Amino acid sequence: MTATLPDRAPLPRYLAPVPAALEDFGLRFVWLIVAINLVGTAFGFWYYQAQLAATPMVMWPMVPDSPLATLAIALALAAWKLGHELPWLTAIAFFGNIILGLWTPYTLLAFYDTYASFTHPLMFQFLFWSHLGMVVQAFILHRITDFPVWAVAVATAYYAFNLIVDYFVPIVGEPHHTSIPVARDEPMFLGADAIGVIAAGEVSFTMLALFFALATRVKLCEANADS
Repeated sequence: MTATLPDRAPLPRYLAPVPAALEDFGLRFVWLIVAINLVGTAFGFWYYQAQLAATPMVMWPMVPDSPLATLAIALALAAWKLGHELPWLTAIAFFGNIILGLWTPYTLLAFYDTYASFTHPLMFQFLFWSHLGMVVQAFILHRITDFPVWAVAVATAYYAFNLIVDYFVPIVGEPHHTSIPVARDEPMFLGADAIGVIAAGEVSFTMLALFFALATRVKLCEANADS
């Protein structure tokens, strides 16, 4: 069984900012989107190879956050296309692509001078815009799921644990956040050090993803009740 193109629910613009034509394109050519995300996943694992080599193997699942987010959305879209949408996986994909899609550009800008000094301009632009593209694709997922609360709870638990081991209680070895180009205690702005700046970003984007998922759930329930 394969999935048909789902209708577009009457969500407010802040929950469905992607134009309907672009949503339709992504869902009609979903295998292309899946393939692009798998290529991005492979590149991401290559990008993280040095950090993975320096991390205890037991904590490897907590390190390559962006590649795991693109893998999750590839698997979620593939499952939907094959007629077996998995709400928990779709919710994890939504959270991951919102969080990492925003966190990476935020971090590139926060440490712009340092990144610009050793990152090729084309690589910098690729990392910046490709991650914002992750946010765009996250906002088509409301077409394939209604974000049941239990699935949102699974995604929240996963990314809450990820936050804990990234910044607060690494459990094994060093904190497992993506490597940054300065020392963690480097003074930044507003009295924060470098790790505080990146942690504040990821906490904020996790809360934002949770808000978007639950708000989408509420608005979809309201629309169904009115129909």
